[in-house]
Amino acid sequence: MKIAVLAGDGIGPEVVREALRVLEALDLPGLSISDGDVGAAAWRKHGHPLPPQTLDLTRLADAVLFGAVGDPACDGLERHLRPEQAILGLRAELGLFANLRPATCFAGLEHLSALKPEIAREIDLLIVRELNGDVYFGEKGIRTLDNGERQGWDMMSYSEAEVRRIAHVAFRAAQGRAGRLTSVDKANVLETSQLWREVVTDVAREYPDVALDHLYVDNAAMQLVRAPGAFDVIVTGNLFGDILSDQASMCVGSIGLLASASLGERQTQFGTFGLYEPIHGSAPDIAGQGKANPMATILSAAMMLRHSFSREADAARIERAVARALDDGFRGGDLGGSASTRQIGDAVIERL
Repeated sequence: MKIAVLAGDGIGPEVVREALRVLEALDLPGLSISDGDVGAAAWRKHGHPLPPQTLDLTRLADAVLFGAVGDPACDGLERHLRPEQAILGLRAELGLFANLRPATCFAGLEHLSALKPEIAREIDLLIVRELNGDVYFGEKGIRTLDNGERQGWDMMSYSEAEVRRIAHVAFRAAQGRAGRLTSVDKANVLETSQLWREVVTDVAREYPDVALDHLYVDNAAMQLVRAPGAFDVIVTGNLFGDILSDQASMCVGSIGLLASASLGERQTQFGTFGLYEPIHGSAPDIAGQGKANPMATILSAAMMLRHSFSREADAARIERAVARALDDGFRGGDLGGSASTRQIGDAVIERL
C-alpha cells in the first residue's frame, strides 16, 4: 500500500507526523511511505510549488496524504508560483474531481459551536464538492476598460459531463447514508447553475431510493446555521462548496476536526485513488510550537483507509479513538484545551 506523503508548509509537517504515527500503530501489512516536497517548501528547494518529481511520486502511489500549503512570505510571487497552486495543480493533474467533506458534531463539543448546543449536536452531514471546474479553473484576468479603469474578470463554467459525474458520486454517497441529497446552486441568476440543476435532476432518475431537493446557495447558507440537522448529503460546485464546507466547520465547532477526501475515477488494486487532507490551512503563526490540532489529519488518514484501501474496520477504529480522546478531554487550543500536538497523537494511539 503505497502512500505519497506531502506534508507541505506551516503546521503541515506536525499534523501529518501524528497521522503517520497512528497509521504505524495499526501495524498495517505492506505499508510503504514516500515523502515529497510541495508548497512553499518545494518552491524554495525546486523553484516551483509542485515540482515534476513530486507529481511523479503521487502518480506511483495508491493514495496521497497531504498536510497544508501556504506561506505569507510567498504572497508577492507570481500566481503560478504561489504555494496554494500546488493543491489546485494536484487536483487537475491527478483527475481528482470529487471532494468529500464530512461534518459531524462530536458528543461533548456542542458548546464550542457558534450555534446553540441543541442545534449543533444534530449535525451529521457530508458535503460533496466538485473540484475541477467553476471559476477556480476558468479563464481569468485583469483588463483595462476604454475609460482607463482596470477590471478583474473570472469565467464560471460547467459542462454537462462534469456535473453528471459529480452528481453520481453524491447520489451514491447518499445511498450509503440517510438517502437524502440537497443540490446547491444559484439557478435563479446563473446560467451555469441552471445547467447544473437540470443535469442533477436528470441523474436523479437513476437513484429512485434517494430523495433530491434543490436550494439556492444563499438559502443553503442560511439553513446550515438555522437547521443543519436537516441536511444529509450536499452536492455543489467548486466555489459554493469551498464556502459552505468552511461554514460547516464552524457550525461543528472547529476547523481542526474536519477531514476531507479528493477522489477521481482511477482505481488501484486496493480501492479508489485519492488525496486526503485536513481542510484547515498552514497556520504559520503557530507552526513549530506544538499547538496544532492533528485530529483533522488523523481523520483524513481514516478516510484514506476507507476509500483508497478498503479497510473499513481500521478506519472506524481511528474514528472511535479520536472520539474517545475528545471525550476524555484531550483537546488542543482550537477546542479550548491545552493538549499539545504530540499529546493528542499519543491519546489517539492509546485508544486505538
